[in-house]
Amino acid sequence: MALNLAELGAMFAAAKLPAEANAREAPGLRRSIRILVVDGEEPVRSMIGATLENQGYHVEMAVDGREAIEILNQNAFDLVLTEVLIRDGNGIALMEYIRGKQPQLPVVMVTSVHDIDVAIDSMHRGAYDYLLKPFEREHLLGTVQRALEYRQTLEESNSYQQNLELVVRARTELLRQAMEDLEHSYDITLEALGDALDLKDSETEGHSRRVTAYTIALAREMGISSAEIKVIARAAFLHDIGKMAIPDKILCKPGPLSKEEQRVMRDHCTCGYDMLRKIPFLSAAAEIVFTHQERHDGSGYPSGLRGSEIPTGARIFAVADALDAITSDRPYRKARSFEAARKEILRHSGTQFDPGVVEVFLKISPEIWHELRREILAHNKLFSTFDIANAKSPTKP
Repeated sequence: MALNLAELGAMFAAAKLPAEANAREAPGLRRSIRILVVDGEEPVRSMIGATLENQGYHVEMAVDGREAIEILNQNAFDLVLTEVLIRDGNGIALMEYIRGKQPQLPVVMVTSVHDIDVAIDSMHRGAYDYLLKPFEREHLLGTVQRALEYRQTLEESNSYQQNLELVVRARTELLRQAMEDLEHSYDITLEALGDALDLKDSETEGHSRRVTAYTIALAREMGISSAEIKVIARAAFLHDIGKMAIPDKILCKPGPLSKEEQRVMRDHCTCGYDMLRKIPFLSAAAEIVFTHQERHDGSGYPSGLRGSEIPTGARIFAVADALDAITSDRPYRKARSFEAARKEILRHSGTQFDPGVVEVFLKISPEIWHELRREILAHNKLFSTFDIANAKSPTKP
């Protein structure tokens, strides 16, 4: 119901405080707090506005929902007080509009309808609180203060969340950088192991570097993910690490090996696996090292695996390994051309090599393999796992 003149007079009298009292009760910080009052009754709007302005709040007023929306679109506010039954519609609809646009802006519903269901409904729809006309000045100010404190809590929570996200992102970046530094240290360690093997088996010096580069190129052409390529590349580089356990008299023997010596030589797969499987970041690579001498038709060693039983990385490596072996000098023969290597690998497709890997291999021209080998020899380097993620396919742009 509308307020009578006596009630309005009493409320106006309470709102108009002496200047000294106003100065004591209205801290300077309140001048920056903006409150929008939406009410179709001019006396009520004026009373609420005067009460709040005397407390140091900046108040703007609207007579209906349309005007309120225009004002809200032009300025930022800290609180909205709106009548439930505004001139051009429903104050609850205005409240829901505000909630959709500015969910952290609290809305207090003002109603002259003494029906608790209306108040409860507005709260369920997102209102912070409600005021029933006629209300005391202290009740109005107390409700406003609580609503503003609620908004401040929301802002502080949101600010904390944003700061927390920034901290998490910063720490994640630091962790990522630390992991990259650690991974770089791993690669340096792997190079040292490879160099140690080259010193032991000088006849195949540089083989590990070349076959790693070939394996990376072929795996990328096959669409293998960067994370998996890192594992395959490490396995390719360390595939012969088990030969460090083979006696020099067998490893460096110039002539053919006896059957017993061949059996000992074949143990290098198991020896390499045993060396690497205990190292966490090489445990996946160890499986490829163990199976790198398996053949597609099941005639390989040490387990006689066939086809898809052989890990994908080992099947890719087998082709890359053969490519380097055919195109490198050996004591018993000279290096052959990359074209000759293509024909030899194709000839053994389906027996020694996986036909699917061979098919992809044949799409790469001999000139690309030659250029890759020349680059490895010129720079004498291992393709770091840091380069793998950004490396390009040999045949795709």
